[in-house]
Amino acid sequence: MSACPFFQRKQPVTNTLQMKEDEDDEAQSGVNKASKGDIIYGDYLQLDKIVSSQLLQSALKGNSIHDEHLFIVTHQAYELWFKQILWELDSVREIFISGHVRDERNMLKVNTRIHRIVMIFRLLVDQFAVLETMTALDFFDFREYLSPASGFQSLQFRLLENKIGVPGNQRVPYNRRHYRDNFSSAETERLLCSEKEPSLLKLVEEWLERTPGLEMDGFNFWGKLQTNIFDGLSREKEIIELKPASEMKNEMLADLNKQHDIFVSLFDEHRHEHLQSIGERRLSYKALQGALMIYFYREEPRFQVPFQLLTSLMDIDTLMTKWRYNHVCMVHRMIGSKAGTGGSSGYHYLRSTVSDRYKVFVDLFNLATFLVPRSWVPKLNPNEHAFLYTAEYCDSSYCSSEDSD
Repeated sequence: MSACPFFQRKQPVTNTLQMKEDEDDEAQSGVNKASKGDIIYGDYLQLDKIVSSQLLQSALKGNSIHDEHLFIVTHQAYELWFKQILWELDSVREIFISGHVRDERNMLKVNTRIHRIVMIFRLLVDQFAVLETMTALDFFDFREYLSPASGFQSLQFRLLENKIGVPGNQRVPYNRRHYRDNFSSAETERLLCSEKEPSLLKLVEEWLERTPGLEMDGFNFWGKLQTNIFDGLSREKEIIELKPASEMKNEMLADLNKQHDIFVSLFDEHRHEHLQSIGERRLSYKALQGALMIYFYREEPRFQVPFQLLTSLMDIDTLMTKWRYNHVCMVHRMIGSKAGTGGSSGYHYLRSTVSDRYKVFVDLFNLATFLVPRSWVPKLNPNEHAFLYTAEYCDSSYCSSEDSD
């Protein structure tokens, strides 16, 4: 009769045989160094500080609420991940600031660390699911003990926004006050410093402006693209106008005119500067040219790594937007339309932050607006247009400063 092997009776093994098996077991061949080392696992990670830092306010008030522990641990985990993002972000910014990004070998570091930030944000978005195992009533039981603390007071998240490049003039006021007004003087000083430092957006902008192939006396990508696009639109218009009069013909002409206006806006530098002034575009005119060139030639070996970076930057924006949205949904679920513990309008305030005004790399998303048939993209001849890598390509002023060092 068959039976589960786990419950089958086994013959007893003598102590001598068991000891022999232990001696022959490679899994037991290691040496225990834990008692000899200068540092052990708990000390290295300072776990005594971490695991003892969950101080329940409800317990201090003599009314310990079980789910407050989950609330604290989850937010502490968020802050630890914010710290790691800042660590990676600062290292990437330093590579750009120091000029080391001109050596393409450093682009692997940049892409790896930016990708790591992307993966952390994916984790942060999913982490809301753990917090949402707590019901609104569970949260209500200890919410009164939190006031006036608020998630808005997360210094690390505000530093993160500044260092990525969220523009100050696009921020939604918090209770009709500047966002820095909600922090201590020491914290405000750190926020001011982060606003003055070059943001990732600014550094990427300067990097894009150096995209090889933009030179008017070289490949002149921008000039050739403009000629090809307007020539292509003219040919399409001629073809449509040969068609017999109909409602469809009128619609096709109207659609073509819209496309024409879009590309007039793209190539008009003054129009670009106006859109920049009202926050609808973030990159400089020349940086936008570089981004579009990388976008069109992404399959070329020279532009594959830069394209991967632009894709990861869009991923960061996407995931930060998802994080904000998940936060909005969770707050709505937990407190409805009540005011936040910090005094804000709560759900209504958070909902106003889920918009393009907080998207740093919005121009990269909008590149898809300017897609054209491949036949309109200026042709590259590898023999004639062997673009130098950034490490080899520099303007005379940079080379002169390097030579003088």
